Amino acid sequence: MNLIVSNLPAILSIFPFLVFIIILLKGKTSLLKASVITLAIFTIFAIFYWKILPTLLLISFGKGFFVAFDIFIIILGAIFFLSLLEKIGVIKNISYYLEHFSLDYRLQIILLAWLFEAFIEGTAGFGTPVAIVAPLLVGIGLSPIRALVIALLGNSAAVVFGAVGTPIRVGFAGLNTTTVPLISAIINCSGFIIPVFMLWIITKGRVNRKKEFLSGLPFAIWAGIAFVIPSVFAVALGQEFPTIIGSIIGVILILITTKFGLFVPKEQISLNDRVKLRSSMSATQAFLPYGILILFLILGKIFLGNKGIDIPFGFTHSFNLFNPGFAFILASIVVALIWKSKKEIVIPLMSKSFTGAINPFLVIVSTSVLVQLMINSGQNHSGFPAAITLIAKVFETSFLPFFTPFIGAFGSFITGSATVSNIMFGNFFNTASIFLGYNVSLILSLAVVGASAGNMIALSDMLAAQAVLGVKNQERQILKGVFIPCVSFLIIVGIIGMFLS
Repeated sequence: MNLIVSNLPAILSIFPFLVFIIILLKGKTSLLKASVITLAIFTIFAIFYWKILPTLLLISFGKGFFVAFDIFIIILGAIFFLSLLEKIGVIKNISYYLEHFSLDYRLQIILLAWLFEAFIEGTAGFGTPVAIVAPLLVGIGLSPIRALVIALLGNSAAVVFGAVGTPIRVGFAGLNTTTVPLISAIINCSGFIIPVFMLWIITKGRVNRKKEFLSGLPFAIWAGIAFVIPSVFAVALGQEFPTIIGSIIGVILILITTKFGLFVPKEQISLNDRVKLRSSMSATQAFLPYGILILFLILGKIFLGNKGIDIPFGFTHSFNLFNPGFAFILASIVVALIWKSKKEIVIPLMSKSFTGAINPFLVIVSTSVLVQLMINSGQNHSGFPAAITLIAKVFETSFLPFFTPFIGAFGSFITGSATVSNIMFGNFFNTASIFLGYNVSLILSLAVVGASAGNMIALSDMLAAQAVLGVKNQERQILKGVFIPCVSFLIIVGIIGMFLS
């Protein structure tokens, strides 16, 4: 009994997370409800047990709100941009041009699930890549389950920088992340192996599996390298660009080498003989909206990158004027004008985008406030250490660099977001790495790469994609397909972490 009493602060610190996991996985409730319930529980603990200073309670809610508001603008802009492109047929035409660059199913699938998904992740994120690409993979000839597995695998390495840098920018808000983007991009180079896993899965059950796998292996490795290496160099432009630039350069490199017959199988194999569709616009027209978006992102980075508005509410927070969400909105307006879209189309899309952004915004508000409460709970009338300090002790092990990616992946598994995973665990890793003397940037980088790998098994992405394909209750089969690639990738990242540390 005395042991429980002496460890009660630590138990109460961890308890809300246990409740979160139980009600999310066992209770089958929504992520929003689970987040709000978890916040409510710890708020009660903070007030009545920690006896947090009233001003710090208000500051925690205020800081959490403004951190989440940044991402709300990004989500709003990203959904609006993507919805508009779908409405005017841009997405359909881009997928047409990418899908028809080769008749070989291995090349088509890897290009769509690896590079096209990466591009969508870099410009939209938040579960949209899997929902868009999975139906295209079914069209090529994959079964719905296999298409879902491949689409989930593709939504992994690209998530490190996610929708214009959100996982690091928002996920580690308030922490020193100066060198995190570069270190993350370097560690993420191990992600070149993902297309190899894709090739292994799509050739499974084929009569000539070994021959089809080995002949497609050079292309799979080359496709992986063609994305991850350019991503490293794109970090110099800012954390908003690695996924976008990496995927664009990757597509260009793949198209060039395929045209010259480099790294491609000698025999082209198709999965079906479906009727060839026709495009409704030129390739230049189809890719123009993304060119406009990238231009606004670059201009915003140059002219507004370091400018912000300080929030004067008793806490330190600066609202950065360079919010990628504004670039999405401006690009959408320009595209609407070029395509002469009527306001009867644009206004409903904007309204729909606002509605779609509310739910993730509220989830991130709840999570951000929870983390702020845990940080500020140390300033109290009870004399107990801050909850975040107590939880950080759980992470205080010499094997922290190895386990960090797995914890980050677990966060993405239950929340469906690398950004939310980083918000949940970022401060714990920061505190633990300082205590153990590890390089903080390295540990945070391992966390975000792990969180991106966790998107392969993200429950929310899995359910959303199943709904798009009309598949129900196949989570176990899908998890069986993605589990080994996910764990293998995490082990590789963990070993790299131990080596670098």
